[in-house]
Amino acid sequence: MGLGAFGGGEGVVRFLSQRGARITITDLRSETDLADTLARLDDCRIESLQLGAHHEPAFREADLIVVNPAVPRGSPWLDIARAAGVPLTSEMNLFAQHHRGRVVAVTGSIGKSTTTALLHAMLAASGRRAWLGGNIGVSLLPVVDDIEPGDWVVLELSSFQLTDLDRLRFRPDVAVVTNLRPNHLDWHASLDEYRQAKQTILRWQQPTDVAVLNADDADVASWPAIGRKAWFGREGATVAGASTARDDSARVRGSRLVGRVAGQDVDLDLQDGFRLPGEHHAINAAAATAAALTIGADTAALRSALRAFEGLPHRLQRIDEQRGRAFFDDSKATTPDAAIAALRAFEAPVILLAGGYDKHVDLSDLADAIAERAAATALMGQTAEALDALLAERRTARGEPPKRRVCATFEEAFSWGVDQSSPGDVVLLSPGCASFGWFQNYVERGREFARLAREWGEGLGAS
Repeated sequence: MGLGAFGGGEGVVRFLSQRGARITITDLRSETDLADTLARLDDCRIESLQLGAHHEPAFREADLIVVNPAVPRGSPWLDIARAAGVPLTSEMNLFAQHHRGRVVAVTGSIGKSTTTALLHAMLAASGRRAWLGGNIGVSLLPVVDDIEPGDWVVLELSSFQLTDLDRLRFRPDVAVVTNLRPNHLDWHASLDEYRQAKQTILRWQQPTDVAVLNADDADVASWPAIGRKAWFGREGATVAGASTARDDSARVRGSRLVGRVAGQDVDLDLQDGFRLPGEHHAINAAAATAAALTIGADTAALRSALRAFEGLPHRLQRIDEQRGRAFFDDSKATTPDAAIAALRAFEAPVILLAGGYDKHVDLSDLADAIAERAAATALMGQTAEALDALLAERRTARGEPPKRRVCATFEEAFSWGVDQSSPGDVVLLSPGCASFGWFQNYVERGREFARLAREWGEGLGAS
């Protein structure tokens, strides 16, 4: 249920097809919308495709329903399945039940994808056999039989996935929590429910396991953890409840990572080849470093991985420089805090494209950051009017209201934004909101931004 476009549904189909299952795919999206994913499944035996709508018999008559994690658990279609006694599971639950490796799992509201990918790179650089998967967009189900007991599986996990994994008493050997900020309150009933979902990553650990926690996040630092704790964060910014000891801690001190974790001293220069801008990426590097050291990686491997790591697509990714403007795609910034971090990553004037789908989170802090850091802001999507109203109440350092415009289309937002820019400026797509409404997902939004930047540079767009 819910094939999706990020690999999870595709992985489920391959896994079940390899085991001889009779597969029905049901998705509210059309065959056209799912064309790329379906094309990659041409070699799998699919008994029925039900696209554009769901149908009751599929939910009553199945032996098992694998539910896309974004589907609300109160869906009436799932109620039909429950009433018929049909068991429900998910891609990640199937993987958790079948793999044989050791797991390091990463969650948080922002930064988890970059932390997960960087951690995987560090383990690979240290010579360990490591697999990357989960919410980062790679399903490991089709290769689950290739994962050996001594391998490390590095998983990014969303609150949706953790909600289901709680039923299995999911227990990672190493759990990493980057932070907690209000998010997905259109899906979770409350912030407390969202927190409870995230805490699944720690809930079933044992004393022999490790919990790697953000020492700067008052919420996360107070979470109950049975495993041995290791900390990361800014030096000197530790909140109450987090250890202030040098041991079992990787901290950001200016442009360096310093500390001592699992008996190994840490002193890494982030200016020595680490390419990701902004303090938030330094914090992500500290989280990955602390986790990698608890697993036994050496500092030489960490240094090598930091130098080689190029970042992830759509996560503050420098995509182009056109007519003296630097274009950065941060489409994956779907929370206000992620957009705030992106704004603070630059010293040059920033022309911002912000707004999108309304996830019912407070946008006040984002409005403050826009007033403080953005030279001009193109406002988009469902949250455009709300952001516009918040910005009308604020003043820049010059005492003026922030320069902004509510835009009816993405093309208008881009065109107006570049019209406000000058050589030396940064044109930044960092919406602080999800993409739904105008785009199917953040990937499509980021690709459109890159296309418009390229055409503008070639003289085909606005000037």
